[in-house]
Amino acid sequence: MSPDKNNEPIKITLDDLASVEITAPAGAASTTGRGPGGAKVYGSVTEAADQRVETHEERGSILLQAWFYLGIAGLLGALLAWALAEPAFIDGGGHRWGNIWMMPMVVTLQCVGFAIAESIVERSPKKAVVRGLLALPLGVVLAFGFDFAAEIIFRIGVAITAEAGAQTFRNPAFWVARGVAWMVFGAAGGVVYGIVGQSSKKTLYGALGGVIGAGIGGMIFDPITMISKGGAPSRAVGFALLGMATGIAIGLVESALKDRWLYVTAGPLAGKQFILYKPRTVIGSDQKCDIYLFKDPNVLAEHAIVEIAGTRVQFRALGPAYVSGQPAKVQVLQSGNAVQIGRYAFRYSERQRK
Repeated sequence: MSPDKNNEPIKITLDDLASVEITAPAGAASTTGRGPGGAKVYGSVTEAADQRVETHEERGSILLQAWFYLGIAGLLGALLAWALAEPAFIDGGGHRWGNIWMMPMVVTLQCVGFAIAESIVERSPKKAVVRGLLALPLGVVLAFGFDFAAEIIFRIGVAITAEAGAQTFRNPAFWVARGVAWMVFGAAGGVVYGIVGQSSKKTLYGALGGVIGAGIGGMIFDPITMISKGGAPSRAVGFALLGMATGIAIGLVESALKDRWLYVTAGPLAGKQFILYKPRTVIGSDQKCDIYLFKDPNVLAEHAIVEIAGTRVQFRALGPAYVSGQPAKVQVLQSGNAVQIGRYAFRYSERQRK
């Protein structure tokens, strides 16, 4: 440029502007698109990547239904107790330790089974061990106490049926007397189930379910004895059905009377329902959490909290979470809301009040 042109102004024409090309920095993702009329659109600095994982409602497994796994727990607990005590049991009212310990052992190991079943289903071995260690001494104490009470009730029932003309265990009135007495054993299992769950309402529902289930199991015990002609096989089948009926009834009653719950619609626990008993329910990847979410590195140790205050249920997220598809930090839950944390999806529900 010659010296005499240094002071001349720089002129930029429309043709010059049209020829300018914008080059994205190296490594940057291109956000160029076409807007209305074919105009180029280069995006906005306010755009954020959607971190939400797409989930689809999955078919729930029967293995995650409370009535199923509690029924299996009761059956296995009763069978284990029978197997331990039967070698020392004498037919006809003997006095070996098997005669004294068999029924309390059946009740105790049922209590332990009910206490750890949910934790095993939720893949939380630490919680299962803690609950099992708590349930064992509770079960022993309640088993012997309730065994004494059941014996008194049974003798009163037998005396009443005898007055009514029922002289042997082949009379249905005798079956009813045993069923009423064995309701006490079912109550023991339900009480321990609720205590380890740290909920008075769960204890009440558990006891009610246990009473119903054990009453049914008690009434079918003598017919089983008649069919199998007594002895060890009849006791094995009878106690197994007692444990199974008690567990199934606890699960069904608990589900029927629930007020608020989270049903897992997607993820490893699809089909499991978590009944919200506590004022504060913690959700996360730590096994100490009330709702333990495993196999997802995106879930924090304590990821979210569900808080209940009267009729108000509030979801408070400590990590990325979505309610009805929208990012949520603090959200009041309404029945039917979808909640997503990582690969897990839930449906919040409330019992309809008339």
